[in-house]
Order: sequence, then C-alpha cells, then structure tokens
Amino acid sequence: MSGSGTKTDGRVERGNQTRRLVLGRTMDIASIEGLDGLSLGRIATELQLSKSGVFALFGSKEELQLATIRAAVAVFADHVVTPLKDVPPGARRVRELCRKWLAYSSGRVFAGGCFFYAVTAEFDARTGPVHDAVAQTRIDWTAYMERSLTEAQAVGDFAGDLDVEQLAFEVIALMEAANAQSVLLGGTRAYDRAERGIASRLRASATDRGREGLDAE
Repeated sequence: MSGSGTKTDGRVERGNQTRRLVLGRTMDIASIEGLDGLSLGRIATELQLSKSGVFALFGSKEELQLATIRAAVAVFADHVVTPLKDVPPGARRVRELCRKWLAYSSGRVFAGGCFFYAVTAEFDARTGPVHDAVAQTRIDWTAYMERSLTEAQAVGDFAGDLDVEQLAFEVIALMEAANAQSVLLGGTRAYDRAERGIASRLRASATDRGREGLDAE
C-alpha cells in the first residue's frame, strides 16, 4: 500500500508540475497572441512534452483556454490583490491597489502586458464558455474596485454622495489606456500619466481625511 501510494503521489506531482509548466507558457502566449493562439499540439512541441500527456491534462483546446484564464486570475491576485491584504480599507488602499495594477502591467508580469485586456479584446464580441469566463473576470475586477471604493467611503475617506460605479469605471479606464499605449508604442510614460490622472480623480472625490491617506507614504 505504501509503495503504491508513493507511486500515485509521484504521478500526481509530475502531473501538477507539467500543468504549471504548460499554463506558465500559455498565459504568456495568450497575452501576446490571444487565447486562439493556444493549441495542445503547439504547447507539447514547444515544451517538448508528449501531446497525449498534454491532452490527458486538459482534454481540449477550450479547456486549455479556460485553465489559462483561471491561472491568470491567480497570478493577477498574487501581484495586485494579495499584497494589500493587511492594508486597512480607505483611500490609501484604493491608491495602492491602482499602483499595484500599474506595476503589474508595466512590469510585464505577462509578456504582452495585461492578460485580461488582451483576451477581452479578442473575445468581447463572441459567445460561449471562454467568452463567459473572460467576461466574469471583468465583472469580478470591477466589483472588487467598486467594493474597495465603497469601503473607503464607509470609513469617511470619500464623500457620501460619491458615484462609486462612475469612479471605478474612470480609474479602470485610465489603467487600461496606459497598458494599451505602452504595449503598442513602448515606454512607460503612459503609466505615469495614468497614475497622475487616477490620483487627481481620487483627490477630487476624497474628504480631508481621505486626502491625508492619499498623501501618506
């Protein structure tokens, strides 16, 4: 029993390692070429893996695409959301959330810039499970930004009549515009402009207490 369990555990771990290897590559491909650029055969060839082994892990191109989206969500959370888990709700937390997003994009965590910006442009007018999964990432991210603003409003850092949905929309638009311009044209000036624009929008909506948080380092 012990030997059999050890062999099974070894196979499972090798499968997990292969899965991580594959998804690391597919996330970078998708951020540059889109999710349609993925195929089981291509990944097996590039990573020198057996096609049957990759197929056994993912089953189909669609499942590979969906798994890639899920993996990208986890990477995004690790770089943008999790680092702020100990920062209390407030204007400073919103500012740092935006800064983390800009750093995630400008630092090319994904080779093609923001993974989700790339695949949204690819699938926005389509239908099906992959479109739905991409759309859900946008819904979840927007809701998270709105919740962060609402929490900051609740502690008195933003005005009581703040239009949270509008401010979240504008802040996300500035971040995505910086990503798009930098990926297309190169350079990082767009991120500086986005950060200045976001800071201006947050300060315009903040209370005196909130401005103190925005100015804190």
